[in-house]
Amino acid sequence: MTGGPVGSTLPTLPARRRSKALALGLTASVLALGAGGYAVLKPYVDPEDFDGGGGEAVTVRIAPGATAADVASTLAGAGVVASARSFVNVAERRSMASRLRPGHYRLRRGMAAAAALDLLLAPGSRVVRRVTVPEGLRVAETLRRVAAHSGLPLDELRGVDPALVGLPAYAAGLEGFLFPATYEVEPAARGVDVLASMVERFGVTARQLRLRQRAARVHLTPLEAVTVASIVQVEACAEPDYPKIARVIYNRLRRGLPLRLDSTLAYAQDGRAVNVTRSDSPYDTFARKGLPPGPIANPGERALMAALYPAKGDWRWFVTTDPVHRITKFTNKESEFVRYRKELNENLGTN
Repeated sequence: MTGGPVGSTLPTLPARRRSKALALGLTASVLALGAGGYAVLKPYVDPEDFDGGGGEAVTVRIAPGATAADVASTLAGAGVVASARSFVNVAERRSMASRLRPGHYRLRRGMAAAAALDLLLAPGSRVVRRVTVPEGLRVAETLRRVAAHSGLPLDELRGVDPALVGLPAYAAGLEGFLFPATYEVEPAARGVDVLASMVERFGVTARQLRLRQRAARVHLTPLEAVTVASIVQVEACAEPDYPKIARVIYNRLRRGLPLRLDSTLAYAQDGRAVNVTRSDSPYDTFARKGLPPGPIANPGERALMAALYPAKGDWRWFVTTDPVHRITKFTNKESEFVRYRKELNENLGTN
C-alpha cells in the first residue's frame, strides 16, 4: 500500500478527484444542514455577483504584494464587484491569481467578477505614463524631459536629495547615473521614486557589465569609467565608433596628452556648442590634462561597454568629418588630423 496514512487501506485521491470529492461533500453538508446551513455557506458556494461590464468608471490601486484576496477586497470596497468571494472564485477557477500585478487600473463599478478580472489582466487598463529618456542627456535635460512626460512638477524633481536615490558610493552626484531607458510612472509616484528607479537601473546594468572589475582592468576607477562612457556617448555619431573613441581617450591619457574635447568644454559652459577656447573649469580638457572630474552626460549601456572594452588601435585623434552622414575618421598622425578638420569645415561651410 502507498499514499495513505499509516494503518490506512485507502489510496490517496488525485488532486482533481479530491476537489470533486470536496465539492460533493460540501453539497452533502449543505443538504444535511438544510436552509440554515445553506445561508451560512452561500457566500462561498454561490457568492453575490454583478452581471455585465459595469457602468461608472473608477480607478483602483492594487498595492505591491497584494494577494488575490486583497485585490478582491479592494474591488469590492470600490464597488467594482459585488463581493470579494465572487472575484476570488473566478481568479482561482481560471488559475489567474498569480498573474495579478500592482498598479493603478481603470475599471467600472458594478462589473461581473469575470469581467473585472479580464480588465485587470488587460495591459490597456493600467493607468501609467511612459517616459523615454534617450542616451546622452545631462541631468538638467533629463529632469525636464521626465517632468514633461510624467506630469511630475519640475521643481519637485530638481529638489530631490541625491542622497535618497541610492547612488553608488563612488558617484559624485546624479550626472552619469540617471540611466537612459523607458520608465513607467504611476499616478502616485513621487519625484524621488522616479529618480531612484533610474539610478537602480544604472546599478543593474553596472553589475551586469561588472563595471568595477572591468574599470580596474583599463586602469580606471568606476567613476572614471562612467566619465569616459559619458564622453563617448556625447562625442560619437555612430555606435560602431564608440569603442574607437574610447581607445583614443586612453591613448591620449597614457601619453600624457590633453584630451582636447569640445564636449567637455561645452559642458563647462553649460551649453552644447563651444563659444570660447579656454576656461578655468576642470572640464576644460584643452587647458588641463587627464579626465574631467565627473561625467558630462548620462551614458547608455553601449557607451559603458565601449569604455570597458575599448577597440584596439594607436589612434590619438578623431574627427567627425561629415556629421550629416555620421562619418568619423581616426588617425595617429597630426597631419591627417589637420586635414580631417579642414574636411569638416568644408562640409559645415565654415571655411
